Amino acid sequence: MQPLRVVLAALGAGALLAGGFLLLRGGDDAAPARDRLAVAPTVVRPNVLVDAQGAVLEEFTGDCTASRYPYVCMRVRDELDEELLHRGGLTIGTAIDQRMQRAAQQGIDRHVRREDAPVAAQAMIVPGTGEIRALAASRAPGDGSSRPADRFGFQQGTTAMVYTLTAALEGGMRYDDGFPYLSRHQAPSREAFKNCKGDAVGEPSFTIVNREREHGAFTTLRSGTRIAENTFYMKLTEKVGLCESVRAAKRLGLERADEMPLTEYETFPLGVNEVDPISVAGSYATLSAHGKQCEPRLVTEVRGDAGLIRSFPARCQDVLEPAIADAVTGVLSEALAEGPLKGLGRDAAGMEGTADEFSTAWYAGYTPDLASAVALGDPRGPVMHKLSDLTIGGRRYRHVEGASIPGPIWKSSMTEALAGVAETAFTKPDAARFGGCRDYCAP
Repeated sequence: MQPLRVVLAALGAGALLAGGFLLLRGGDDAAPARDRLAVAPTVVRPNVLVDAQGAVLEEFTGDCTASRYPYVCMRVRDELDEELLHRGGLTIGTAIDQRMQRAAQQGIDRHVRREDAPVAAQAMIVPGTGEIRALAASRAPGDGSSRPADRFGFQQGTTAMVYTLTAALEGGMRYDDGFPYLSRHQAPSREAFKNCKGDAVGEPSFTIVNREREHGAFTTLRSGTRIAENTFYMKLTEKVGLCESVRAAKRLGLERADEMPLTEYETFPLGVNEVDPISVAGSYATLSAHGKQCEPRLVTEVRGDAGLIRSFPARCQDVLEPAIADAVTGVLSEALAEGPLKGLGRDAAGMEGTADEFSTAWYAGYTPDLASAVALGDPRGPVMHKLSDLTIGGRRYRHVEGASIPGPIWKSSMTEALAGVAETAFTKPDAARFGGCRDYCAP
């Protein structure tokens, strides 16, 4: 048996001879051997999304209509720049909690089907950090519609009343301050409502009415919020100021889904702006966090083969006096407990949202540990496709209000998401400062 080094030497000589023979046959014009070698194609590892614990959610292709998590996919596209997403081989860390994600998705699936024309979407956010724990939807907003969209933008409806409530309490009003009941509201003049530029935007020819039957009573901050009374909140906005309401919304974190400035119409408290559930949940989370506003964030870090590329820390600021935030929470706690949902069985606050002519429906609320908003609307457009006389989830509805579908979705998903989480309590409102009435008392 030949020694191994002799065999290798012989093989090497043969290879050289063969190579020499090939080079001679190729002539002087032949390309160098290295240029004729087959080159394996470069394989780029796909991008992947992982949850808060590092478990893989799915590959991220950017095609959100094909994603298992279309809402998550859409938010990742919003938070990361295109150049980074096109690199490939990224591990994109998110704040998603898969248990909460399942709770949110199951809550939607119980009430809205993928084939239904309206789309339901829900966001869950941690107060005090802005971390997005769940983003669920019945389907992507452009999937199956004639008007493709890349965001869940719906008119906010009466969940926007909370911003005028905040401004009223900041301005010194108390829980039992209010006005005699109005069955209809008309601006007394254009100057009755002014936007933040100082322009008069009142519309005396425009009449606001209530969805509820007339009750002929004095309406207070508490009772007007509990039943989401349109005429009361128009009168309240006239009193505290349209601009003050808009500024409160901005400080709490509200933004339009199309990234345009908030529209400043007199009907601002009735929710005429098209907003995303993330923005609404984030603004309600500010109240839960005692006035600490944190920018909602889904992506926590991005890693490549060489390690960490970029991290996304919390971005928070104090925007509201804690006592004011806690006072708003006190009103919303009553609204939830005494409304159709009857609470969560733990400290919680919430507000139903129904837009003009039943174009969209919402529910938004929070506990000390988690804030959430649910929106329902037709992505083809609310003007021609209202939530009236239609079937959703196999059930026929004459009209869909905030308490009809979004409310039950919110309650069931929040209950499941918080199962096993230790209960914490809200800070009680300052009764000496906010209790009773001061200047606008019942006769």
